[in-house]
Amino acid sequence: MKKITLSIDGMTCSACSNGLEKYLNKQQGIEKAFVNLVMASATVEYNEKVLNVSQIEKFVEEAGFKSLGEFKEIKVEKQNKKEKILFIIYTILAIILMYISMGHMINLPTIEILNPHTHTVNYIISLLILTIAFIIYGFDILKNGYKNLINKTPNMDTLVSIGVITSFLYSLYNTYLIFTGNHNLIMSLYYESAAIVIYFVKLGRYIDRISKDKTKDAIQKLVKITPNNAIVKIDGKEKTVTIDEIKKGDILVARAGDKIAVDGEIITGKTHIDESFITGESKPALKEIGDKVIAGSINYDGYIEYRAEKIGKESTISEIVRLVIEASNGKPKIAKIADTVSGYFVPVVIAIAIISFVAYLIIGKEINEAISTFVTVLVVACPCSLGLATPLAIVVSEGVCASNGILIKKGELLESAQKVDTIVFDKTGTITYGKLKISKVINYSNLSEKKLLQLVGSLESKSSHPIGKAFVEYLKEKNIKTLEVENFENIAGVGIIGKIAGENIALGNSKIVEKNNIENKYKDDELNLSKEGNSIIYVIKNNEIIAIIGVNDIVRENVKEVIKSLNKNKIETIMLTGDNKEVAENIAKKIGINKVISEVLPKDKADTVKQLKANNKFVMMVGDGINDSPALATSDIGVSVNSGTDIAMDSSDVILTNNDLRSLIYLINISKRTIRNIKQNLFWAFFYNCLMIPIAIGIFKPIGVSIDPMFASLAMVLSSITVILNALRLKKNKFN
Repeated sequence: MKKITLSIDGMTCSACSNGLEKYLNKQQGIEKAFVNLVMASATVEYNEKVLNVSQIEKFVEEAGFKSLGEFKEIKVEKQNKKEKILFIIYTILAIILMYISMGHMINLPTIEILNPHTHTVNYIISLLILTIAFIIYGFDILKNGYKNLINKTPNMDTLVSIGVITSFLYSLYNTYLIFTGNHNLIMSLYYESAAIVIYFVKLGRYIDRISKDKTKDAIQKLVKITPNNAIVKIDGKEKTVTIDEIKKGDILVARAGDKIAVDGEIITGKTHIDESFITGESKPALKEIGDKVIAGSINYDGYIEYRAEKIGKESTISEIVRLVIEASNGKPKIAKIADTVSGYFVPVVIAIAIISFVAYLIIGKEINEAISTFVTVLVVACPCSLGLATPLAIVVSEGVCASNGILIKKGELLESAQKVDTIVFDKTGTITYGKLKISKVINYSNLSEKKLLQLVGSLESKSSHPIGKAFVEYLKEKNIKTLEVENFENIAGVGIIGKIAGENIALGNSKIVEKNNIENKYKDDELNLSKEGNSIIYVIKNNEIIAIIGVNDIVRENVKEVIKSLNKNKIETIMLTGDNKEVAENIAKKIGINKVISEVLPKDKADTVKQLKANNKFVMMVGDGINDSPALATSDIGVSVNSGTDIAMDSSDVILTNNDLRSLIYLINISKRTIRNIKQNLFWAFFYNCLMIPIAIGIFKPIGVSIDPMFASLAMVLSSITVILNALRLKKNKFN
């Protein structure tokens, strides 16, 4: 299966996006399709043996829309000067048109040569010319409406088109009758209705476009974060090149104040790097030779040279943007209900409008009143606000989370995160920093401590476990060379083994002693070290215990505060670790976690999560994204504490690129706020339609409440603005 995201042109409301999504999902070879109204994109999973991209684009065209090719960037659709001038001109024309057609009704001074009673021909011709100008202005709306009706995917444009064309043709017919002598029909012209409906739809889209860009603001900042140029070092000489010219393996230079151009690894120099755009951490991080740098981060105070590793689409920023966009395609259950309603909404509205028209004629009303009602119902019921209710809220929240170091891979999580009642934490690298230090060495051998730690550090240098880093750092600090290791093997949850200088060396917890069937005479030493909060490393040489080493970890900042807040909100917290019981309970006690499950192998962590789920718990698993992959995948929501450089390979649903566990509270809170916001949006959208359609039909005319097509189009714009402003309130959510 392959996946592609296409930019789509021509979508104006939820009926458009729903119609396209349904049409694509019906096609053979398409496994799954998601259409995003706000991002104007369609993400399609397809069988490359059955389909190619050109065929998918043809399906898009058949559905009445246009593919603009692969989605490469989030575009800010700013009005250019010509469009602004055009909009201003039509605003002036709309005022003139309203003045000519309605000024005399509200006792405004009448332009004598355009007086409908004394200069009827002038009056009609002026209205006709102005209306034709507006029809030309809104030709894209009429064309899309017709095309979508023909393709059986009626949308907002379809409603507007039917209403506008009906008003125009009816007015044109009445014009003919007036010119043939029936002057009583002068007040039965609806040219201004057709024109002003188009104007208000254009106004609504103008506001809508600006608002959609605001919702994408946080993601746009990520897109624009990388520099346009970089300095490449070739044969000792520096050369300025564009980002597109950089190739993998190139050596790049960054001086103080420069932005890092691409993801890479430092090969020369030392500096502090500001990565706040991705981690949310305002304090610059120290980076040295061998450390990774991320495109878009700022070199704070030093000179470095780094080797390009990830360029273009492979970069961390590109990966984040891709995942955020894909996540915004996901739909919570509440959104799917709204989509289902929207899918039936347009045909139902057309049916209501036709029934109203026929009913008016049956009860003996004038045809002009029946047509006015028909047009008003079509225009007032446009499902724009209904379609924007969910995607706007999702995209705003996604963007806010991304800018605060919380990368959500599925939009559905913004609905489900509020249901979490149990959070399971891994210990090493999650509750703790995973930056361990050697606290105590109990040496039972004839080796010097330096030689002993050289053996241990050499073997640990082959391991990716956080404990191994403590020994590697020790060797670096003491300038001790690592020895050559042969036959290295990692035994998950137990330890590591290898051969150094022909001798078998094994390192690990007490399970490695049991695995090698060695009598353990040093359990008391292990217990004493454990009571001091140490993780225990047994050192075995040629099947004999030669040392026990205690390694201490540092608990993450704010962990105690986070656990306290979660417990206060009645969310159960559990520590799940492969470490020994004493160490785990010692740390749990310090931070306020009451339940500890220790000495668990990685493969058994997933079983523990399954058991919790079987007990009707909604489980969030928080781990380091590597050793905890099975448990992360098994949980309802998997969260990894990650540096942000291995995002593409991460198996979790949420990545905390800021490494701050307070993000968990923020995620749960924004989930609650997002769903509340969506419910509010849907309420106002449904309330608006439930209120305005009966008014448009004329049910409340006996008590003096009614509207015409012009005010219907204005009401439609105001309903969308209400939903937009409510969704944008989510941007005010601060990271706590």
